[in-house]
Amino acid sequence: MPSVFFSYSHADEPLRDELEKHLAVLKRQGVITTWHDRGIGAGERLHGVIDEHINHDQIILLLVSPDFLNSDYCYDVEMARALEREAAGEAVVIPIILRACDWQNAPFGRLRATPRDGKPVTQWPDRDQAFLQVVQDIRQAVSRISPPSQVPVPAPSARMRSSVASEAPAAAARSSNLRLAKTFTQREKDAFLENTFGYIARFFENSLAELTSRNPGFEGVYKRMDANRFHATVYKHGKDVAKATVFMGGSFGDGIGYASGHLNSDNSYNEHLRVEADDHALFLRSMGMGFYGGPRDAKLTQEGAAELYWGMLIKPLQGEGRDDAGA
Repeated sequence: MPSVFFSYSHADEPLRDELEKHLAVLKRQGVITTWHDRGIGAGERLHGVIDEHINHDQIILLLVSPDFLNSDYCYDVEMARALEREAAGEAVVIPIILRACDWQNAPFGRLRATPRDGKPVTQWPDRDQAFLQVVQDIRQAVSRISPPSQVPVPAPSARMRSSVASEAPAAAARSSNLRLAKTFTQREKDAFLENTFGYIARFFENSLAELTSRNPGFEGVYKRMDANRFHATVYKHGKDVAKATVFMGGSFGDGIGYASGHLNSDNSYNEHLRVEADDHALFLRSMGMGFYGGPRDAKLTQEGAAELYWGMLIKPLQGEGRDDAGA
């Protein structure tokens, strides 16, 4: 049965424990076994045991948070080795987004994250629902690497695992400083732009629905006009109090524009985002045209771009003392 390795920061240990509870059925059914560094026994070599699992376990879970990205060991050792094995087809790597962070621009940002749309577990109204999606994705991953006809065998005892670990060759010593400068093709930039527009569209659709559920008397409406444009409207007691159009393209060239009101042309907008790249990642840059002061010099992630445009729509409704302010 596949073994599952948890790569995580100890700051997220409570969330890791919560996830492991949700994996109980998979473990009871003999579908998976799990391991993390709290399973290291007294007297065992810390890094030797961890290396054994990061080099041999079939499924590697990256429990992603600001602390995970800030940890040299998680980022430069465990994550780097996990992606090497994923690229070689030796392991399945699943990023699990625990807390909001700049994960899209990390090396594993190309992998599909869980829960759905990479929404952090801690931002779900029902955290159990978020972890259920994680468990379902792990179960699907297991089905891809274990034929259905394969009969699970009992997990080896702790003594057997210790014996096998002691006989396995130690991982070769190497530097963790392996990241090199990268040049991005126009195709990659175009794909990033299209993916970002899709992310912003989903972000607005979900945010408008949540705004409706939280604020009596207000209704948020999302309408997709075509593949490159959508309208967002906020109504208060049936009266439209905020309207915006988000679209790809425009007179400034390739990018994603924001315009107040409902527009069907690309010639007028209040803000525009373009795709840029440094030596390691693609990102978005604001032209700083927004009435509320877009972060002109910031390297925006997809989430940062979506938050910028959402803030431009919602900020007029959040002023103190306004009759049309939401709850």
